[in-house]
Amino acid sequence: MFNAVHLYFRYLGVSVRSQLQYRASFIMMSLGQLAATGIEFVSVWVLFGHFGSLEGWSLAEVAVFYGLVNIAYSFSDAAARGFDLFGAMVKSGDFDRLLLRPRSTALQLAGQELTLKRIGRLAQGNTVLLWGSAQLGLAWTPTRLALAAGAIIGGACIFYGLFVLQATLAFWTTESLEIVNSVTAGGVQTTQYPLAIYQRWMRRFFTFVVPLACASYFPVVAILGHPDPLGSPVWLQWLAPLAGPAFLALALQVWKIGVRHYTSTGS
Repeated sequence: MFNAVHLYFRYLGVSVRSQLQYRASFIMMSLGQLAATGIEFVSVWVLFGHFGSLEGWSLAEVAVFYGLVNIAYSFSDAAARGFDLFGAMVKSGDFDRLLLRPRSTALQLAGQELTLKRIGRLAQGNTVLLWGSAQLGLAWTPTRLALAAGAIIGGACIFYGLFVLQATLAFWTTESLEIVNSVTAGGVQTTQYPLAIYQRWMRRFFTFVVPLACASYFPVVAILGHPDPLGSPVWLQWLAPLAGPAFLALALQVWKIGVRHYTSTGS
């Protein structure tokens, strides 16, 4: 176990050093992503400028949802690049090389690249989160910090699990299906807002199928001290982020099934 963790961080070290060989490119791409994601929040700002609030939720409260979700997604998006590009490896037959190595295929893909330019989204998410907290006068007590950290880790695990499931589909379809991308990107957009504003079927989907609400809505409601319109108990709001690691563990089990059914292209 410890050997695998050590190897994983060595993989990441190689990836980081290679990307920092072109520091000007890294800085420009990071700033570009910061600007692109910044425009996203401007659209949220304009929405609240027209309507004032969204079913009782203020812009500052939504900023806390937005910040935590984007921080979680930036971590998973940076770390899951190997799974995101996996379809090309299946088509070219390069996955065979991973099977020949005496290491887990999931570990090798996980360590393939740590995409540093995602720091732009991370910085933007942190900025929005801190702005929303300041506007609300939110005191970051140790318990709130712990719950926020749990929400970020849980959210990152769920997004990472979605990348793993998308890669797993390529064992049967050869091509990574964009429908999973739509769930991942759509999940980011959806959970940037309080779950209570959506229809029942969508609330159930993002709670029980892709449990992003467990790593965004429920813990953020507890952090804000906002009464939950859905009536969730406080203990559930605190335990909800645990759904993230559970979802990732399930996705990795599905990945193992996919590996067992893999048939080489022969190229």
